[in-house]
Amino acid sequence: MSTKLSDTALFARRESEARSYCRGFDTVFTSARGSEITDAKGRTYIDFLAGCSSLNYGHNDTDMKLALIEHLSADGIAHGLDLHTDTKKAFIQAFETHILKPRGMDHKMMFTGPTGANAVEAAMKIARKSTGRTEVVAFTNGFHGVTQGALSATGNGYHRGGAGTSLNGVTRLPFDGYMGEDVDTADLLEAMLNDASSGLDAPAAIMFETVQGEGGLNAARPEWITRVAKLAKEHGALLIIDDVQAGCGRTGGFFSFDGMDVMPDIVTMAKSISGFGLPMGLVLVRPDEDVMGPAEHNGTFRGNTHAFVTARVAIEKFWADDAFLGDITRRAKIVEEGLEAIASMVDGAYLKGRGMMRGVDVGTGELAGEICAKAFENGLIVETSGSDDEVIKILAPLTTPDETLRRGLDILIAAAAEVTGANKIAAE
Repeated sequence: MSTKLSDTALFARRESEARSYCRGFDTVFTSARGSEITDAKGRTYIDFLAGCSSLNYGHNDTDMKLALIEHLSADGIAHGLDLHTDTKKAFIQAFETHILKPRGMDHKMMFTGPTGANAVEAAMKIARKSTGRTEVVAFTNGFHGVTQGALSATGNGYHRGGAGTSLNGVTRLPFDGYMGEDVDTADLLEAMLNDASSGLDAPAAIMFETVQGEGGLNAARPEWITRVAKLAKEHGALLIIDDVQAGCGRTGGFFSFDGMDVMPDIVTMAKSISGFGLPMGLVLVRPDEDVMGPAEHNGTFRGNTHAFVTARVAIEKFWADDAFLGDITRRAKIVEEGLEAIASMVDGAYLKGRGMMRGVDVGTGELAGEICAKAFENGLIVETSGSDDEVIKILAPLTTPDETLRRGLDILIAAAAEVTGANKIAAE
């Protein structure tokens, strides 16, 4: 057996077939800093995946790292269940001061198991217990996790097939734009909610991502979002916004619904809420809907203490003022310009998403996969999304230096040109 650090044979031999990302990036990574990650062969790649938006502030942020090292060195609490700890208190205070109060949010914080799926599970349970209803309205191409309850609200057939059993309690309706630009799917939702014979039982909740991460970067219009929120309120359903991937600045504001006339009853968060890539799940719930009894939704690792340390630093460093928002806006424009260059090479290609959660639909998963594979050969990590993986999806850290961002986009543009033959056409 080879013992070379760069050898990947051991993973293929011993790791489950359920592994996924590593199949497209078949190397052994050893270190990372900022927006770059290095493998065992010493090759450095620009990272446009960022832990699938779990590293919005980049790899190994110096201030978060030092705070965590200090906490560990001082024998700080390593695991606290849901006990009161100094680290939890500091995070709650920072989140209340810089995130909740400026937005007029009175939500309470429920620390769930450390994944987005667990936060979604908790949100659905809260809605059902609070309303006494069972049905949840979700939307086409939505992705909310692959545990049993969350999977019932997930649209992807491949993932739903992994359940091995029937998935009930969810009615799926068309997301904004699903029926084309000329159809407002909120009309269908309203008609079904108002018709006692539509087959849609009065829902406990209406749940969606404002920008569908795994579903292909479909971005709902603000007017659709506000209308659905109004319908939820009129019909006694709780509004759940899943901000697991679209939150923490990814789409512009801290929340993906910032700047809209919307106040969700429940918000689910995970991924970049820890700021450092540490596992952490969080549900924000209006006080009137905070109905779960002690340990009614629990888990041994609810409230990751180390994540509290880094999450507090992330909030205070990036969200205490509006400077970071300006950086996100500027970098989003750079990404948009790069994607437009790729779209110009493929007939029918078009941009999708919002903020720093952007991509380009190139029509087929085969073409998108070939472009991403070629980009990886040339030093860029970037993935696809969508029902057929037809969208090249950029999730670069929000802190990526402009020069690094442009360098990564240049690699992607060159890969697209090579795969599509645009270079040859230009030469002719």
